[in-house]
Amino acid sequence: MKKIGIFDSGYGGLTVFEAIRKRLPQYDYVYLGDNARTPYGTRSFDVVYDYTLQSVKTLFELGAELVILACNTASAKALRNIQQFDLPKIDPHKRVLGVIRPSAEAVGRYTKSRNVGVFGTQGTVDSMSYPIEIQKLWGDIKVFQQPCPMWVPIVENGEYANDGADFFVEKYVRNLMDQSPDIDTVILACTHYPMLLPKIRKYIPQNVKILSQGEIVADSLEEYLRRHPEMENCLGRDKSVRFFTTESSQKFSSTASIFFDGKLDVESIQMR
Repeated sequence: MKKIGIFDSGYGGLTVFEAIRKRLPQYDYVYLGDNARTPYGTRSFDVVYDYTLQSVKTLFELGAELVILACNTASAKALRNIQQFDLPKIDPHKRVLGVIRPSAEAVGRYTKSRNVGVFGTQGTVDSMSYPIEIQKLWGDIKVFQQPCPMWVPIVENGEYANDGADFFVEKYVRNLMDQSPDIDTVILACTHYPMLLPKIRKYIPQNVKILSQGEIVADSLEEYLRRHPEMENCLGRDKSVRFFTTESSQKFSSTASIFFDGKLDVESIQMR
């Protein structure tokens, strides 16, 4: 029986995994964080693609049949190539899914003004993946983006609840809303950003709906498995969870406690 694989370049993907596991606790999971090579957000398309493909292949070797790229940068810079060019050669029955398409689908169901905002890493913003994907699905929506280069370091250094984080949260929120006062829905297009949600809500107008990706991706995965019984039927149901990191297991466990509720038994792994 096969597993559902979850990949992230850092730690934020644990927020997505936790939402998936709460929604679909019956399946077997394997999580891989490429923490030794994070961050991906500032790297080139070619490097992100290479690193992501290595990680996907590793998850397949660890028993995954379906892999979720719980990383916006990897979804933006690597997913399409992996789906179109690599999977047919690796195994045409395996699947790799991302977080951008489900988020783009969701935003159109919430916005009334048809003006939406995206908070993301510089790499995600530069890729234009969200405007492109949203325009494919919802041609009447205007998309405004704001890179937030300081938010990931703030979160990973455990400063997300402290007063020092307010300056950068307020700054990026103001920069986004200055682009269009009609924005009524915002996507947190990085899996670290939910940790800053209380502060984002503090500075963003009260009428603005904020979409976190954990619940969106969990909904999307549940629907995908319902529509693809051939995939759902091959998944193991022992509720097993394995965690792997390319960093030291001790460092991963320490930082991961910020994002994930519960004890983690983590193994270190080297990429090939």
